[in-house]
Amino acid sequence: MIYDPAEDSLLLKKTNFDEKVFQLTEQIPKGRVSTYKRIAEKLGTRAYRAVGNALRKNKNPIIIPCHRVINNNGAIGGYSGIRESSKKIGLLRKEGITIKNRKIIGLKNRLYKF
Repeated sequence: MIYDPAEDSLLLKKTNFDEKVFQLTEQIPKGRVSTYKRIAEKLGTRAYRAVGNALRKNKNPIIIPCHRVINNNGAIGGYSGIRESSKKIGLLRKEGITIKNRKIIGLKNRLYKF
């Protein structure tokens, strides 16, 4: 196998992106949510799905509260690689967020602005 430094830089960028996603997600307080889209935009990209992929790798959900990141339309979205997770819904409800039909009620008042 031939060493290609360009491949290393791609791996570093991915790790760096994940870390930036984690840092922003850490800022979301209890009782508030953000969206994959808002996080991506804050990072200067339209890679909304990449934000979700980064959060799927979260090994510290207590410190990095990825359950507070939802779809732009208010739908719950996935949690730890599971679509529409009942665990995510339970965590959000414990923080006082009202959910009906797997969507956040009063989303405008719950959105965290970075």
